[in-house]
Amino acid sequence: MNEKTTNVLIVGVGGQGVVLASNILCAVVVEAGYDVKKSEIHGMSQRGGVVTSDIRFGPEVLSPLIAKGTVDVMMAFEAAEALRFAHEVREGGKLMSSLTKLAPPKGPTRKGQIEYPENPLEQAKEFCKGTIIPIDTDTIARELGNMRLANTILLGGLSAGLDIDETIWTDMIRKMVPPKTIDKNLAAFARGREVVSLAEA
Repeated sequence: MNEKTTNVLIVGVGGQGVVLASNILCAVVVEAGYDVKKSEIHGMSQRGGVVTSDIRFGPEVLSPLIAKGTVDVMMAFEAAEALRFAHEVREGGKLMSSLTKLAPPKGPTRKGQIEYPENPLEQAKEFCKGTIIPIDTDTIARELGNMRLANTILLGGLSAGLDIDETIWTDMIRKMVPPKTIDKNLAAFARGREVVSLAEA
């Protein structure tokens, strides 16, 4: 068992599956024998607002909040959100991001007050002290026949760097995703794990 506390930050927008991904991760680490604390922020999540989840796990965790700049692994469901939070990744940490670029939200962006960033993951290199690992979740999900698989693709990527038995991950996915989607979610998890394993190799 890892004796230090691990800090995972999950970021995205409402409707992308951030909450389900964080719930699966928490269930996995509890099953693996860790103490875990979680804090979530839902910013108008039903309307495509920002959703973030701080997850900390280890032998004993006293606070759910991740200190500034100490994220070990960030999972970003959307490229602009990866850029927004890139500065939170510690030196030696990882930022795993979907290449997904969502349409600009209603309001100031469409009035020209705010522009969607150009090449957000390229810009993120300026602020991220860790390694950036892009994952083409849209292409993988399309190949698997379900565009709502980004959460398990990214969880697969996360699992590649954590010392937790793969069986625990797959068991929790089976329990927590809709029954009709189990096979596709397991395939998505395997693809994400493979992509990140190859990138790190």
